[in-house]
Amino acid sequence: MVINDLSRNNISRNDPCWCGSGKKWKKCHYPIKNPQEKISKKDYYLKNYNIRLKNENEVQGIKASAKIAAKILDELCNYAKEGVTTQELDDLSMQLHKSYNVIPAPLGYGEPPFPKSICTSLNEVICHGIPNNTPLKNGDILNIDVTTILNGFYGDCSRMVLIGDVTKEKKQLVQASYECLMESIKICKPGVNISEIGSMIEKVAEKYDYSVVYQFVGHGIGIEFHEPPQIPHCYNDVEIPLEENMIFTIEPMINMGVREAVINKKDKWTARTKDLLPSAQWEHTILITKTSHEILTIF
Repeated sequence: MVINDLSRNNISRNDPCWCGSGKKWKKCHYPIKNPQEKISKKDYYLKNYNIRLKNENEVQGIKASAKIAAKILDELCNYAKEGVTTQELDDLSMQLHKSYNVIPAPLGYGEPPFPKSICTSLNEVICHGIPNNTPLKNGDILNIDVTTILNGFYGDCSRMVLIGDVTKEKKQLVQASYECLMESIKICKPGVNISEIGSMIEKVAEKYDYSVVYQFVGHGIGIEFHEPPQIPHCYNDVEIPLEENMIFTIEPMINMGVREAVINKKDKWTARTKDLLPSAQWEHTILITKTSHEILTIF
């Protein structure tokens, strides 16, 4: 059904949209009541989803921060070797942040305040691992997560590191998690629903018979550390279309065994797999462009 009286102003949220899409108005052109009404995409996304589409100045600031985050992450990954402690990685991180004149976003973030400048998640730790005096061992897999603040703008990325001789099972998990990330990035462009990102990640993970963590999500980023929208990595029904100048992270966490995470009751941060089998994760910050996407955390 198409609403023919385009000047009508008493359209209900549950009425069919006037455009003829067959969707309810609230799921389509809301809050535009007729084609004569003017509302910018930026205002539309802010009003309906609390999503801030970035302006050109913000985009450039976020790009600069993301590039530095990627550089710091690369240096940390190169330094991560057998015998090096995760605390030594955090010490180097602090030096690098200072040398690039940026602030480590994780330090002091949240409640309780995160105590370190980076997250270092070993083996069965899914995310939010806290650097300590544990030396890296032959056969470990490690995720290093870096988020920088430059002039008030945020960039966020993480990578896996293989320490020494890693089993083929762990290597495959690391490769599969990277594939989950990159295949989901490939489909990102204006008009694609957020739900399709999680569907692609699940599709890739299922090919390897791995599970996808559902308790943690990707997120909008740029002006704040965490902004709307949330980006679920599993099957979901988030029917928000991607739009130009939307910036967010995709960071799928892929488990060799069950998908559930258990949070450490003492530090309230460290998330481990319920069955203590390995987990792997990669992360990029993504900008939606006019026709496609751009990965910002590559230098």
